[in-house]
Amino acid sequence: MMNQLSILIISSAVKLFTILVLLRLLLQIAKADFYNPISQFIVKATNPLLKPLRRFIPGFWGFDFPSIVLAIIVQSLGIFLLLLINGNVSSNLAVYLLFGFFNVIQLSLEIIFFIILIMVVISWVTPNSYHPAAMILRQISDVIMTPFRRIIPNMGGLDFSPMLALFIIHILQTIVLPELKLILFS
Repeated sequence: MMNQLSILIISSAVKLFTILVLLRLLLQIAKADFYNPISQFIVKATNPLLKPLRRFIPGFWGFDFPSIVLAIIVQSLGIFLLLLINGNVSSNLAVYLLFGFFNVIQLSLEIIFFIILIMVVISWVTPNSYHPAAMILRQISDVIMTPFRRIIPNMGGLDFSPMLALFIIHILQTIVLPELKLILFS
């Protein structure tokens, strides 16, 4: 009973913090409004662990590599702790880092999937919403959807590009990532 509770707490905390770090990365990529209260919360929640990393790891080409490294470290540490609770600890650090890397990719795809899905619903329900959450999601989704909108242009007020984006994300999650894991871990 105690092991299950520990596993639930650790996995939830690791996933939540990783989501915050990845959202911060997406906010930076989208050049979102950092004066938005939600952006401020994400920045304040991730700063304690991200600021020390910025001293050692610089950003390159507009990407915030400290955020990526922090997300991988948090996921790897979470996997280590979960295996430690179950008594299946490996001495190979590379295994934890690889699993952490794949978990970060999987979680990033999930976040992007839900951002697109939520924006589709918002566009039907309240298309011109100025709620802080809707504004941030719109800013992030616009950056994500721009390449897809070039492929499938707007057709008389209907935007079919989210369907293509969600389909590609689904292919990446169900076919590409499992195949890469199978190749690397076999």
